[in-house]
Amino acid sequence: MWRYMLIIALWAGGMAVAASEKPALDLNQLVVKTAIADGISMDEAVDSMKLRANQLNMKLVAHQPLSQELKALDVPDVRRVEIFQFCDAPIAKEMIDFNMAFAAFMPCRITLVEDKAGKGWLVMMNPEFFLTMVTLPEAVQQKATKVRDSLMQIISAGAQGEL
Repeated sequence: MWRYMLIIALWAGGMAVAASEKPALDLNQLVVKTAIADGISMDEAVDSMKLRANQLNMKLVAHQPLSQELKALDVPDVRRVEIFQFCDAPIAKEMIDFNMAFAAFMPCRITLVEDKAGKGWLVMMNPEFFLTMVTLPEAVQQKATKVRDSLMQIISAGAQGEL
């Protein structure tokens, strides 16, 4: 039932047209954003995500410390931003074999973002969006669901500092 409500909300949001004729879609509908729990440092959150990902066979295939790059460019007022990319290679291959368009969404990305108040957040594209909006054969759906579940466990472990 909630899946249908999400589809209707996204469709209705896309139907609302601003004066500029652009669809009104709230980006927050497309992401999962989880606050890092009080008492958990951003470094602990990162360590917890890496550990949980490894336990789930989601390999860390890339890490981009964006805030360090910005500081090196003398950009002022830089808050911490780090991009972590995880992948289950055999599932990635199956998804791309099914439809090459899935390559645009790989590897799976979780970003650590420090807000203006200094609080850490973990942000990723909402995998549920694809599971509800794209029709997949059952075998591919099961793999996509496994990746979704793994990502949700990774982000939860990071937010809670579960080492």
